[in-house]
Amino acid sequence: MKGDVGLLPGADTLLFRGYDDNYIQINDERYGSGLSLHAGEVTAPWGPERLRDLAPADLDMFVQQPPEVLIIGTGRVTAFPSPDVLDCIAGHHIGFECMDSRAAARTYNILIGEGRRVSVALLLPGARN
Repeated sequence: MKGDVGLLPGADTLLFRGYDDNYIQINDERYGSGLSLHAGEVTAPWGPERLRDLAPADLDMFVQQPPEVLIIGTGRVTAFPSPDVLDCIAGHHIGFECMDSRAAARTYNILIGEGRRVSVALLLPGARN
């Protein structure tokens, strides 16, 4: 299933433009791995293939330059990372939301459109936890 998550506040703004189980598209570029979008930069590949393997060390970039909100896209279904990961995020006073990766991409675009300082870390939409 393909999705279109368009919305374009500015020509140079990095936004999610589509996804499938095996790719995530930001603007015109497709990525075949999990990725992060933080401080205006894409990091791909990013993180583990499964949520259960996510570790606090995978969050270093977010801790160094904390966003207002970190959206964690957990793959096919909404799930939560380990308590160690959640404690790391909360301990650095970073607001966060966990949701399936498709919803995470859409939510990111909406919050960026509102001018919020938001970052996202996504597993591929087809990833199983």
